[in-house]
Amino acid sequence: MRLTEITYDTAPPIDSYGPGFFRIDGEVIHGGQLLLPTERFAWSGFDDTETILSRAKLLDVLFIGTGAEITQIPKALRTALDEAEIGVELMATPTACRTYNVLLSEGRRIGAALIPV
Repeated sequence: MRLTEITYDTAPPIDSYGPGFFRIDGEVIHGGQLLLPTERFAWSGFDDTETILSRAKLLDVLFIGTGAEITQIPKALRTALDEAEIGVELMATPTACRTYNVLLSEGRRIGAALIPV
């Protein structure tokens, strides 16, 4: 079997997550997080759209981690993301973290907006 080391060239991966926190690039961060190809921000949830929309040209797909369970996002957020031509994938936060890491390792133009579990 051949093992290939995974590298993350554009942004750090999500190392782990737990109740109310994420560990990103070795740092424990409490609260929601917005991970973009070149930057990381605190994210306060579905109404916090300004940063995402202002950087829409950096993204092909945004994974939205909706917490412990998958839920729908507000229609206004979906419309704003559609108008900015950002693809959206809704997932429970654990699934969004794993998917983000896989596609990040492939060098994709992705982001993640994550509500903690």
